[in-house]
Amino acid sequence: MTAVQTRQSADERRESVVGEATKEFAARGFAGTSTMAIAKRVGVSQPYLFQLFGTKKDIFIAAVRECFGRVVTRFESVAGEARKESTDPEYVLKQMGLAYCELLADRDMLRLQMQAYAACDDPDIRDVVRAEWKTMYDSVVRASGADEDAIHHWLAEGMLMNVAAAVGGLNPEIDAKFAGGGIWSD
Repeated sequence: MTAVQTRQSADERRESVVGEATKEFAARGFAGTSTMAIAKRVGVSQPYLFQLFGTKKDIFIAAVRECFGRVVTRFESVAGEARKESTDPEYVLKQMGLAYCELLADRDMLRLQMQAYAACDDPDIRDVVRAEWKTMYDSVVRASGADEDAIHHWLAEGMLMNVAAAVGGLNPEIDAKFAGGGIWSD
């Protein structure tokens, strides 16, 4: 009996490209990633990749949007669950922060975020990153009900967590100090 291989639709293939491109862009950045490497990883030809997306920048932007979208979706989901337990904005933010720590375990997602910020010299990428940040910020405000100062503090801690996760965590001495004062610690 022979195995039947199912062809993916263009939308399924685009999703596959974004997933694999995320890994390439996370490791090599926008400038350092070749479309040939993405095509090879996905198992398609380079011309087909361009049929799906047009340009390397379009692929990068799609990956960045998907990355931010995952974060926003997770924040909104966790906030909804947290508000069932308490409507205190600090509690809701803490639960969202803990969920973000879980997301940071995905090194490709984390590194793609960092690569997106690094690629902001390109005005098109900068516009997308800025728009996605605004969407995330607005979502956190709505989902948590926290005031502007609390949101700014929370986001600052999130950026600290990005750096800590990127460098492999904090050392035990710093970690003890951070855990005592951070709003995401127990």
